[in-house]
Amino acid sequence: MPSRRVLLSGNEAVGEGAVLAGCRFYAGYPITPQNELTAYMARRLPEVGGVFVQAESELAAINMIMGASSAGALAMTTSSSPGISLMQEAISYMVGMEVPVVIVNVMRGGPGLGNIAGSQGDYSQATKGGGHGDCHLMVFAPANVQEMFNLTQESFRIFSPFSEVS
Repeated sequence: MPSRRVLLSGNEAVGEGAVLAGCRFYAGYPITPQNELTAYMARRLPEVGGVFVQAESELAAINMIMGASSAGALAMTTSSSPGISLMQEAISYMVGMEVPVVIVNVMRGGPGLGNIAGSQGDYSQATKGGGHGDCHLMVFAPANVQEMFNLTQESFRIFSPFSEVS
């Protein structure tokens, strides 16, 4: 049977990949360019019995997914450049706790953290340990929309034995 083609933006592909992988808890705070993903999860998660929370800040969002994951939920948050920077302390804490979560950084074009870092500042921050250091994060860097969908599913498959994706 031929596969069905669906036209999605990159943000929508991440959201649908997460839902199909079994993500049932999402907490996020609006920040461009990932607002479309937050809106997608707000609409899509209730359709599958999941929980969407628009947090009051990036700090609240990351701590909410820490709690949800600690309770056994497949949890995800998304942000962009400066929002990910604000999440570093909680990321370090989750590494120490060995709590699996999926964090998506929808990078901005140009210098990711404003004019204080090079154009790959976000990627370097993630691959060089993030948080307080002394850890290595698993980082996926998709090159197109299909990879965004596939790698989102793969991240849930890797991080959780409870994932519905086989």
